[in-house]
Amino acid sequence: MMQQIVVTGGTGTLGRHIVPLLRNAGCQVRVLSRNSHEPVQGVEYIRGDLATGEGIADAIRGADVIVHCAGSSKGDEVKAENLIRAASGTRVRHLVYISVVGADRVPVKSGIDRAMFGYFASKRAAEQIVINSGLPWTILRATQFHDLLLTVAQAMMKMPIMPVFAGFRFQPVDSSEVAARLVELTLGDPAGLVSDLGGPRIDKMSDLMRTYLRAQGKRRLILPVWLPGRAARAHRAGANLTPYHTDGKRTWEEFLADHEACHE
Repeated sequence: MMQQIVVTGGTGTLGRHIVPLLRNAGCQVRVLSRNSHEPVQGVEYIRGDLATGEGIADAIRGADVIVHCAGSSKGDEVKAENLIRAASGTRVRHLVYISVVGADRVPVKSGIDRAMFGYFASKRAAEQIVINSGLPWTILRATQFHDLLLTVAQAMMKMPIMPVFAGFRFQPVDSSEVAARLVELTLGDPAGLVSDLGGPRIDKMSDLMRTYLRAQGKRRLILPVWLPGRAARAHRAGANLTPYHTDGKRTWEEFLADHEACHE
């Protein structure tokens, strides 16, 4: 029997890779989105909002599996609560959630920590909601996407001096590779917390920004900025990294080259 799979965030950075992979695997796919979309072959779009609960019940009606990849800088726990509330008592037999490496290791207590790194606390809270949901679940934690670092680099290049966080390292991973792993997990049995997925290499933030500047043919003075707080200290200690899971293949340099080729 063809599986009915609901994808939240199906039009976002990760979801836009997941949806066609599921469709090509022979699944019926339904996407919950805040905006209206024209249907395409094998994909149905339901308008709704995880933050308010609007449209969730319609989106998950008859679903076998939910892939929850809608996320933002804050409020992920509210979205998870609304989604699970709607899924309780339905035929959903597998909930798949994408989280972030370091969700359990980056402490977010003080005001400055919450302002800069509240995303980690929000992801951790959403994880706990999924775990305690009563639904069979799978959680995958991944390192930062290339796309996120590109957004950061583009914003910082607009300034005459490019600030970087002193002592910070990142392990960027390609969103398409994370999507492929999530689809593999989605088509399998619930597996709990699975092994992290990290990019192929760990680099200093300053080196990642220099690589971006070279790709753009630009020059900027790079200024290390020391961030206070426990969350920043955890980053400097590598809490956001997974050095034993360098499973991603596409490098930052390859991502930038492909991105530039697409925008020529």
